[in-house]
Amino acid sequence: MEQSVERLFSQKRLSEAASRFQADASKAKNLNGFENYVYEVYKSGKPYVLRLTHSSHRTISEVESELIWINDLHSRGINVSLVNQSVNGNLVEAIEAEDTYFYACLFNKAPGASVKMDDSFFDVPLFEKWGEITGELHTAAKDFDTARIDRPHWYDDDLIELEKYLSEQDQQIIEGNRELVNQIRQLPDQKAVYGLIHSDIHMGNFFVHEGELHLFDFDDTMYFHYISDIAIPLYYMTLWKNRELPLEERSAQGEIFLKAFLKGYTRKSGISQEWIERLPLFLKMRDYTLYGVFHKQVDLEKASEREQALVKSLRERLISGEPIVELDYVKIFNEVGQEV
Repeated sequence: MEQSVERLFSQKRLSEAASRFQADASKAKNLNGFENYVYEVYKSGKPYVLRLTHSSHRTISEVESELIWINDLHSRGINVSLVNQSVNGNLVEAIEAEDTYFYACLFNKAPGASVKMDDSFFDVPLFEKWGEITGELHTAAKDFDTARIDRPHWYDDDLIELEKYLSEQDQQIIEGNRELVNQIRQLPDQKAVYGLIHSDIHMGNFFVHEGELHLFDFDDTMYFHYISDIAIPLYYMTLWKNRELPLEERSAQGEIFLKAFLKGYTRKSGISQEWIERLPLFLKMRDYTLYGVFHKQVDLEKASEREQALVKSLRERLISGEPIVELDYVKIFNEVGQEV
């Protein structure tokens, strides 16, 4: 969290936010949000998740739009965490902080628990479920009226312009990112392939309960190509579990994951071969975006060894042009099509 925002946050403001939803923050548990303050609080003896978003990160309209979208998904029977109304009947409450605001909202706590990569069930059946819930989101998005939804398009993200956060020594990365952005902007963007996406469906953003995934953290919801929501799970599964392996071994594991994920996805939503073949563009985009996030949000001189090693590996791959995985996407698509 940026220091200017840290200075404004306090237990008093956390308690005020909780009180707007008749919740108790006296024993609040910090859930360690990255771009928001996220706490477990209690209401009538039950745990809920209270999130405070600073006005430098999102507008109140953007936050409210995210919450409307989540509750619409919940109403369709998709496993996402219901957003609760405040005592004033609002989904989001504004908490003053000098001349800025924290925007507070309260979610039901998702059932189940997080997944660890060494869990016995971190395997093909889970990957299929991961694909299924992603497909459910995309089918819902195509049927959702976005007229009152104020969420950014992907090209409005400030991380699109990496020169804001990188030095001249990364000029090659800045230029490579610019070329990739221009390439993606030329892609079709009709409703069948482009709409509201979660944008961050990695294993840190869902729990597993009785074999089903329960998805949360829609803070990065934006308008983008649906294929990005397929690229990101493949990207993070590889980055977190297999990034220290050579490309050939990373790719072998990535093929297992993607095939299972697409098998689940295509049960719930359609996808064409031409978009699966475009996955490398969106995997590379996440490389650039993550590299930018670290330079924007983290003091790398004080970062942990793990963070510094990750940033170093990102830079090396971006400079060399090595993909995170190298797959035969046509083969995978055809194999999935034969099995579904």
